[in-house]
Amino acid sequence: MKPEGRVLATLEEDGRRRWLRPKPSAGVWWKRRLIVAWALIAVYAVIPWVSVAGMPMILLDLVERKFVFFGAVFRPTETLLFGVLFLSVFVAVFLLTAIFGRVWCGWACPQTVYMEFVYRPIERLFLGRAYANRRARVAGWRMAGMYVAFFVVSAHLANTLLAWFVGADRLTSWIFTTTPAAHPVAFSVFAGVTLLVMFDFVYFREQLCSLVCPYGRLQSALIDRDSLIVGYDPARGEPRGKMKDRGCGGGSGCDGKGGCGSGGDACNGDDHRHARAEATVKHGDCIDCMMCVTTCPAGIDIRDGVQLECIQCTQCIDACDAVMTMIDKPKGLIRYSSQRALDGAPRKGIRARLVVYPTMLAGLIVASAYMIATRQTAAVSILRTQGNPYIVKGAQTDAALVESIVRMRIDNRTRGPLSYTVVGGEGVELIRLERVEVAGDSSREIDVVVRSAPSMFVLGRREIMLQVNEDGSRDGAFRGAVEGVVLGPLIIAPLPNGGSR
Repeated sequence: MKPEGRVLATLEEDGRRRWLRPKPSAGVWWKRRLIVAWALIAVYAVIPWVSVAGMPMILLDLVERKFVFFGAVFRPTETLLFGVLFLSVFVAVFLLTAIFGRVWCGWACPQTVYMEFVYRPIERLFLGRAYANRRARVAGWRMAGMYVAFFVVSAHLANTLLAWFVGADRLTSWIFTTTPAAHPVAFSVFAGVTLLVMFDFVYFREQLCSLVCPYGRLQSALIDRDSLIVGYDPARGEPRGKMKDRGCGGGSGCDGKGGCGSGGDACNGDDHRHARAEATVKHGDCIDCMMCVTTCPAGIDIRDGVQLECIQCTQCIDACDAVMTMIDKPKGLIRYSSQRALDGAPRKGIRARLVVYPTMLAGLIVASAYMIATRQTAAVSILRTQGNPYIVKGAQTDAALVESIVRMRIDNRTRGPLSYTVVGGEGVELIRLERVEVAGDSSREIDVVVRSAPSMFVLGRREIMLQVNEDGSRDGAFRGAVEGVVLGPLIIAPLPNGGSR
């Protein structure tokens, strides 16, 4: 059965892909978004090249398992801090959405920024008039040049993304001093990201927002009737009708505005007069020009209400305001508003989510700030022991001893090398112990041997405490303790071959 209309804005009624080539509307909101978009593009491209305290401003080094942020180094062992920070980001997104709606989608999302301000302008530049007219023939050199430009931009974006993870200096060295064979993993990442970016921005495009991204489907839970949206005012615009249906058939003397188009008695021409239209319906301000639809990068009709495909890019606002100015009507038929305001209801005051979200966010920010301020210069953790966890010496005598292996990792969070000494806590005897040197901004794993009497184990386990002290007497020298469990035998008995168990 043939559907009554389009199921999705990106599909034709027969199921074929509907390719969108929105007509740009360079109004006030578009200019504001242009400034924001290019500022974000500059930030994305410049940050990997900026250094703070001799290190990249932001570096997500997965190989060395560290995160550099404004000269401070964070490692995966700081799970609580990372958990609080990530939770802060989610709550901040919830709060911004509750207040400003899908401001991220329309103003800051990389998909929108690069699609509307990089790739589509390149497409319009190379296709020229054929951009709006698909039936027009396009010269082969134009198509080739367009795809070459797409590839260059995509490769640049992939290289910049790689710089965020390996550092701009290292990436520059790889590009100009070595071959891809010298670093196959990094080159494979670059090639894969380039192809994915090409696929997304050249082919998949707006379908990513409507079919893949979950944000549009979550907006019903994240916003309410008082959240800011881009909406059409039906009370003012309906019933819509074209200019020719408003009491004037047009003509050389018609001014297209108040003289006849709005239901006046006559046009302004001296020799051209029209009788008043015997209209039975008073039309609203919407003249059904479809400009809000042809300019929409998602291909929707904003007059149908809030839709998950709408990214609130404000293109329909600029297009409609331009038309309202042409027909001498007030701007704002499509505008930033709320569902409650567009329905003519009074705006609600305090909303629960505007109390809960800021309170949660403030608490998380305070907790993050406290953890960062009290962050020590080193971190110690006990790792899982590999191989045999213990050995028994003198099992057939009354002086049997159990030597258990403890594997430790010491993270030096400072910029310079430091030495540490591990000592046992109360009742803990350590052997095979020496001073541990750890380079700056790095970690080192060591094995510590704990000697115990068999009677100290309960069900083959013994809880211990180890103390790690930074050598030297400088201010703020690290002194930390870590608790762990060492393994030993459940029972010691001689075996026929002279061993023990």
